[in-house]
Amino acid sequence: MSDTYSQLVNNPVGGFVAKNLGLPRPVELDRYEPGAPLIDGRVLVGAAPGGRCGEAVAAVLAEAGTPVDSRLDDGVREALGTASIDAGIWNDEAPGAQRWKALVFDATGIPSSARLRELWSFFHPAIRRLEPSGRLIVIGSPPGDCDDPAEATAQRALEGFVRSAGKEVRYGATAQLLQVAPGAEGRLGSSLRFFLSPRSAYVSGQVARIGAGRDVPAVDRDLPLHGKVALVTGASRGIGSAIANVLARDGAHVVGLDVPALADDLERVVEPIGGSAIVADITAADAPETICDALEREHGGVDIVVHNAGVTRDKTLAGMDAERWELVIAINLSAEERINAELLARDGLLREDGRIVCVSSMSGIAGNAGQTNYATSKAGVIGMVEAMAPALAARAATINAVAPGFIETQMTAAMPIGPREAGRRMNSLSQGGLPVDVAETIAWLAAPDSTGLNGNAIRVCGQSLIGA
Repeated sequence: MSDTYSQLVNNPVGGFVAKNLGLPRPVELDRYEPGAPLIDGRVLVGAAPGGRCGEAVAAVLAEAGTPVDSRLDDGVREALGTASIDAGIWNDEAPGAQRWKALVFDATGIPSSARLRELWSFFHPAIRRLEPSGRLIVIGSPPGDCDDPAEATAQRALEGFVRSAGKEVRYGATAQLLQVAPGAEGRLGSSLRFFLSPRSAYVSGQVARIGAGRDVPAVDRDLPLHGKVALVTGASRGIGSAIANVLARDGAHVVGLDVPALADDLERVVEPIGGSAIVADITAADAPETICDALEREHGGVDIVVHNAGVTRDKTLAGMDAERWELVIAINLSAEERINAELLARDGLLREDGRIVCVSSMSGIAGNAGQTNYATSKAGVIGMVEAMAPALAARAATINAVAPGFIETQMTAAMPIGPREAGRRMNSLSQGGLPVDVAETIAWLAAPDSTGLNGNAIRVCGQSLIGA
């Protein structure tokens, strides 16, 4: 729906008033358009001495043909040269008007708190030169994978830096931390591309863990999901419809699923994208068998399963009846568990290198008054993802979650104006996200080259000021 406040504060008169009153002025975010370059602008790259991800960063930027700058004495220049990148020279003491669309720093070489100054040395002179809708990306190591307590301490400190930087950058810019396990450097590409690109417009202040996985396959960047079959539950409207469209855009055959009452709406989603439909109530006792039978019979299996179906039945705990509680838990959590169990019980139904992506919620992370049932179910979704990750890894598959914040949908449009405006402004980007923002994040997690991402819960919330 239209964001009237954003329109007002971005016209000349409203902008003058907003500036003088210190009101937030959200900007229109860059979002992905098919055929667009990975990133529209130059990238400044740096690394702490001993960083181990320089070659992986250089490979991504070289493949994309992205113009790059770095300091003349920075060790990362060797990797940039090896990747045949014509890297420009940045001298922060020399006059000039260099600006960058992204700042990327490999901090994996920081072994102790005494060396955290490397962050300041790289970002301090550059952060004000970050362009609108720019990207600030720090690459570190998972603290749990560090043998030395001093190194683990320093690597954990990176998270505080990134979350704070995300609240300082302006004009639609974002900040992220990519934690790359030792030996997983070759699996960085998928995540670095996502967070550099406009596909990650409404994702900020996040930590993505990249670990062991299958060898990264060659991927068609225009159609990364070509030949894949993707099941999307709750696909008839809102976020589900956006997920179906984005996965189809990326080459997947989408099997949309929704309840019988929404069969006509579902058909209007899947027909234009060449998809197919399953009409079923996921809480029915035989639903897992019905769904899996259809996938097996009609498609010979499934590559991607997106658990998007969900409902709210809000009421304070004191006034909540058992029916409201049971319905929300059944649809949002128990049905997903039952479908997953049936899916994994059938040999080969979830194909090799399969992906399961679950839609949680910021309510499951931060809680929300009047939503004890909903928050319980969505926190349970994250718990399910974490618990199932090792089992999926053993099958050469992955499971991850996305947790949307305030997304502009029919549901949020019906909210009273006070809570609606608070939801829009209480994040670092000072605006609500769009359904496509959730869909783009799911497409990244579902991609064949996202093999190192397993057990993550990524918030799509503009770096909400509430919650973790």
